[in-house]
Amino acid sequence: MTEIRRPVVLIGVGALLVVLTNAVVFVLPPLLPVIQARYGLATVAETTWLYSALTLGGGAGFILLPRVADVYGDRKATVAASALLTVGALVPAVGDSYPALLVGCALMGFGGAAQLLPLGFLRRGLGESGIAVGVAVLVIATGVGIVVGVVGGGLVVKDLSLRSFFIVLTAACAATTVVCHATIPRMPPAERTRRIGVLGSIWMIAWVAALLLTLTQGLVWGRAAVIPLVAGVLGGVAWVRAERRSSSAVFDVALMKAPLVTASCVCIALIAAMNSAFMLLLSTYAQTTPTLLRPADAYGLGLSALGTGLLMAPFAVAFLIRGAVLDRALLNGHAVSVFVLAALINALGLTWLAVEHDQRWHYLVGAAVMGLGCRIGYTAGFTVVQMAAPEEKAGMAAGAAGTFMAVGFTLGTALVSGDLSAYLVPVRGTGLEVAAGGLYGTGYWLSAVLALLVVATVLVSRARSHADRPSAQRRRPDPEELQS
Repeated sequence: MTEIRRPVVLIGVGALLVVLTNAVVFVLPPLLPVIQARYGLATVAETTWLYSALTLGGGAGFILLPRVADVYGDRKATVAASALLTVGALVPAVGDSYPALLVGCALMGFGGAAQLLPLGFLRRGLGESGIAVGVAVLVIATGVGIVVGVVGGGLVVKDLSLRSFFIVLTAACAATTVVCHATIPRMPPAERTRRIGVLGSIWMIAWVAALLLTLTQGLVWGRAAVIPLVAGVLGGVAWVRAERRSSSAVFDVALMKAPLVTASCVCIALIAAMNSAFMLLLSTYAQTTPTLLRPADAYGLGLSALGTGLLMAPFAVAFLIRGAVLDRALLNGHAVSVFVLAALINALGLTWLAVEHDQRWHYLVGAAVMGLGCRIGYTAGFTVVQMAAPEEKAGMAAGAAGTFMAVGFTLGTALVSGDLSAYLVPVRGTGLEVAAGGLYGTGYWLSAVLALLVVATVLVSRARSHADRPSAQRRRPDPEELQS
């Protein structure tokens, strides 16, 4: 393995990729009203297709891009992902239409999977410390990227036109592409077989896309959403059975069977669901103006998109807390305890917000607690999966965890969207309706249940791991028995 002369530069490039890709995703929420007005969209449902395009593209990217890095090299995969981000931003900048924006969102979603690639090239480039450094870069830069995106969206709404924003984003992504090509070393592919299960990959993209489509469009489609749901579930079950017999599996079966790996992926999905639920509940409540509602229905903080983004700042700050003690606990085999700690912290933050969420300082406290819980949970999940995978399959491990994370984010959004649609109240002087104030507490309580599921997942996994050990490993034979 070639020695990296400039590890700090490589770490910086990894952080840049993660911040940029997360900012692209989270810059959209403040822009939705502007997009709806700019392109004359008749319903809010039409704007949700932007999320669907972004999510479906991301699902495909999480599956393919990290595996491409293993088989064809880190620099090729990273440059290709950055170039897709650039093209995705350029299409709406040039086309300046709703269809162009849909295409751009799909391309940016696919390229957004570049956030997982530093796990591979930092691990392969930095040697023994690569796993810890790669996970730290991913987790910390994710928190920063989320807040940069939300705050940046607020600034765009305030100071830039929509087309100008996409021109600036195109330039930023193009510069990132050049930086990646110049700084990521040209190394031989980690996995020399150069085999990607094309059929298995396409099959997985199809059933994962069906599930994501159900989650993003289920409320709009109603009963019709059962069709992609059933197709996704049946396709997934059949895919798992086929992958077990495949010589070129998308995700190595042995890796997924390693102790706590599948449980860690499930926990990543649950933590991502709590993360997205918290952010959606916060942004919706904070941007509701109480004076526009009937006195009996009044709630909200009446903040701008920028003000809402600033409320989330403690979330990003919590991601910056050094995790040396946490890393040692994971390396010493205490991952279950770390997951339980993360779940309890998240449960505490969500419980606090379920009870107290009508003042700005309530959200500042809640954001700090949620940031700490999510930071610990993501670190544990990605570290466990990477530690179980050999270096040449670091991308495969990142892709498995990332796919679960994408599903989790969509699940949390769908959960809160369903909750906030249960009962609506009118906005005076307009034909619009917003969620009733009492539904926010319900949303936080429902999200807290996800934290309990994290605890249940790791405890069940540990119990099954102990039960599956051969009796010879559980009990040392007596020396007299051996002699006889």
